[in-house]
Amino acid sequence: MKKNEEKETNIAKQTGKCNDKKCPLHGEISARGRIFEGKVITKHPKRIAIELQRVIFIPKYERYIYKKTKIHAHLPDCMADNVQIGDIVKIQECRPLGKIIHSVVVEKVK
Repeated sequence: MKKNEEKETNIAKQTGKCNDKKCPLHGEISARGRIFEGKVITKHPKRIAIELQRVIFIPKYERYIYKKTKIHAHLPDCMADNVQIGDIVKIQECRPLGKIIHSVVVEKVK
C-alpha cells in the first residue's frame, strides 16, 4: 500500500494538483482494465483521440496487415498543458465518461 501511495504522490508533485473529478490521480475516477499506448492525433478541450496500430493475420492470403484504431480518452486538467498532438501517451480503460469516452489518460510516455 505504501509503495502505491508514494508513487501517486510523486506523480502528483510532477503534474501538480487539479480539481478535475475525472482525474485518475487527483479525482474520484478509478482507472481499471486494459492499458493502451498510442499517438495523439487530435486534441479537444478535456479530450484527446489516440491512434493505435495493430497487426491482423489474414488466413486466406496467409499474410499480415496493419489496421488503425482510434480511441477517445479524457484529458485531465493537470496533464492538459503537457500533452500535444504527436505525443505518445498511455491511456487506461475506466467506466463510461461520455458517449464515446471510456478511457482516461494516465501518463505521457514521450
